Amino acid sequence: MRLALLLVLALAGCRQDSPPAAYQGYAEGEYVRVASPLAGILARLDVTQGAAVQAGAPLFALEQDNEAAARRGAEERLAQARAQLADLEKARRPEEIAAIEAQRRQADAALDLAEAELKRAERLVASGFQSPATLDQARSARDQAKANRAQVDAQLKVAHLASRADQVVAARAAVAQAQSALDQAAWQTAKKSVTAPVAGTVQDRLYLPGEFVPAGYPVVSLLPPGNIKLRFFVPETDLAKFKPGTKVKAACDGCDGDIAATVSFVSTQPEYTPPVIYNRENRTKLVWLVEARPGPNDAAKLSPGQPVDVKLP
Repeated sequence: MRLALLLVLALAGCRQDSPPAAYQGYAEGEYVRVASPLAGILARLDVTQGAAVQAGAPLFALEQDNEAAARRGAEERLAQARAQLADLEKARRPEEIAAIEAQRRQADAALDLAEAELKRAERLVASGFQSPATLDQARSARDQAKANRAQVDAQLKVAHLASRADQVVAARAAVAQAQSALDQAAWQTAKKSVTAPVAGTVQDRLYLPGEFVPAGYPVVSLLPPGNIKLRFFVPETDLAKFKPGTKVKAACDGCDGDIAATVSFVSTQPEYTPPVIYNRENRTKLVWLVEARPGPNDAAKLSPGQPVDVKLP
C-alpha cells in the first residue's frame, strides 16, 4: 500500500510539472496577386521567382500598340478642339478687318457725295431750275448711303468680337470631351505597365511572355513580409482559452527561439474526421481552427506551409 501511494504521488507530480499542451498547425501566406484590369499579350516580365521587390518596382507589361494609337488619336482630337475654341474666342483676322475698314471708307465717301448732291438739289429746286422730284431722289440717295455706312459699321464691330456665346460654350464642351478621351487613353496605356503595389517576394509567375492574359487575371504573386499567419487547431476542451487578442508562442524546426503571436481569428465552425456523433465520448474528435499573427520580424522567419507547434505562454 505504501509503495502504491508513493507511485500515485510521483505520477501526480509528473503531471503537474509536465509542459502545457502544444497545438499543431502550420504557417500560411496571404498572397497579393497582381493583375492588369485590361487584357493583352504579355510583352515583358520584369521579375524572377524568389526575387525581392520594392513597392513601385516594375513587374510586367502587356502589349500597348492599340492603346498607344488610341492615345495619339485622342491627343490630335484635343489639339483640334482647342484650335477651334481659340478661333471662336478671338476676333477675325487682321486682313479681314482691314477689308471691312476699306469698305467703311468707301461708304463714307459715298455718303459725303450723297450729302453734297442733296444740298445742290435743294438750291436748284429753291431757284426753280429743277423739279421737286429731283430733291426727293437726292434725299433717297443720301438715306441709302447713310444706311450702307451703318451696315459697314456694324460689320466692323462684329469683326472685333468673338463668336456667339452658344458657339463658344459648345466649343469648350468639345475641348472637355476631348480631354476626357485623352485621360482615358492615358489611363489604359498606364494600366498595361504594372508595378508592385507592395514590397514583397515574388512567389510565382503565372504567365510567360507571349501568352495572352485575360483582363483581371493575376500575372505575378507577391508575398509581403508581414503577410504570414499561423493556423493551428484547438480541441473543444481548450477552446475557451483562445479569444482574439490572446498571446501565444510558436516553435518550428530550425527557428531560433519561440515566435510570439497574437490570436486574430477563432473559427465558429468545428472541423472533424467523420463520422462524429455529438456525445460526451466523441467530443474529443472536434477541433477548431485558430489563426494568430506574428510580428513582422518573426513572420520573416517562417515559410508558408511550414509546420509549427503553438503553446500558450
